[in-house]
Amino acid sequence: MTRINTVLGSISSGDLGITLVHEHCVIGFPGWEWDPLCGPPNRKEIVQACLKVLEPAKACGLQSIVEVTPSDLSRDVDVMKEVSEKSQINIICSTGKYTEENGVWPYLKWRNQLKLGDLETDLYDLFIQEITSGIGQSGVKAGAIKVATSLNRIAPCEEAVLRAAARAGNETGVPVITHTEDGTMGPEQAEILMAEGMKPKRIMIGHMCGNPSLDYQRAVLNKGVSIAFDRFGIEIFLSDEMRLKTLLALLGEGFAESIMLSHDYVGASFGRGGLWPEHMLPQVANWSYFHIFHNIIPAFKKAGITDEQIRTMIIDNPRRLLGGE
Repeated sequence: MTRINTVLGSISSGDLGITLVHEHCVIGFPGWEWDPLCGPPNRKEIVQACLKVLEPAKACGLQSIVEVTPSDLSRDVDVMKEVSEKSQINIICSTGKYTEENGVWPYLKWRNQLKLGDLETDLYDLFIQEITSGIGQSGVKAGAIKVATSLNRIAPCEEAVLRAAARAGNETGVPVITHTEDGTMGPEQAEILMAEGMKPKRIMIGHMCGNPSLDYQRAVLNKGVSIAFDRFGIEIFLSDEMRLKTLLALLGEGFAESIMLSHDYVGASFGRGGLWPEHMLPQVANWSYFHIFHNIIPAFKKAGITDEQIRTMIIDNPRRLLGGE
């Protein structure tokens, strides 16, 4: 079987088991480092926060997560390594870049503007380095490429990321996992990646559960790519009830082999104040690494979804995406 990079070394794709395909251990939005009021991060507390919420997910059989934090959201592979060692859960980390609006772009834009480098080539070189040689001095090699686009548009920097990611994915065999804003631009993401030669089955279009339109879902799925319903528990944007309704319709149309599940959960965050203001907390009351196991899978079964279909979404499809099978 194919070998897959994890933060603790490579494993066989057959060892992935039950896999959540879009999660985070810790993130920090750009600028937190310069907030004099937040103080230095307590990494021991961050690791413990991740372990605490992973424990019930592991009790449900979780074996692997794809950690999709790009470098410009304060990706921390040392935290990932410690969490993986202590939890005995495989963590596949990512290379990649975030959106033009919320990522960190000035340095690469400056190089491009002064002809010191070419944006797409710089990104490609970065992705190849982190997949084949490792991230910084950590020795950790990325096992996925995370890309992101804006609401209802693909900005120039984001298009360069997509093209560079496709090139790097083709060369290394590593899959591309995407972020879409509110379930927009999925077909366009797929078209750009495939135009650069990326195989559809190595592409997973993310946050599809942000768009309840079945026409939109089919427009993406009919390109042959995989999709992720990966924000279960975040009911600020769309209710889980609506997500389930859309997903059940797609399963009824025979798309089980193209769908994966996750939460986009964040175990801890850098900076002050956490991720959500107090008035939003009721809308994320179920958000965790284990919500799918405790609540969504029972809802599937109640609706008549078979164990085989569930296994396909949480075991077989992630293995094929990550292993290129």
